[in-house]
Amino acid sequence: MSFKLNAINSLRAESESCRLKALTSLELLLDKPVGIGDHSTTDYHNNLKQALQQLIDADDAIETLDKYFPTSEISAKE
Repeated sequence: MSFKLNAINSLRAESESCRLKALTSLELLLDKPVGIGDHSTTDYHNNLKQALQQLIDADDAIETLDKYFPTSEISAKE
């Protein structure tokens, strides 16, 4: 595997990990709010917005990698 492909795969894996973390956070906040405890509703809504933004960022990164650096094309060139 080439350096370029390794680098792109590393970026993709990191973005996919961020996406899973964000989805887990949203699931916990929306379906199992017992972990909220003493936090205010402002904290809760800020946590929701933060998790959503993390999901958007991860999806955007994956989409950008697919658009500009499709791994199938890189593998075919090597």
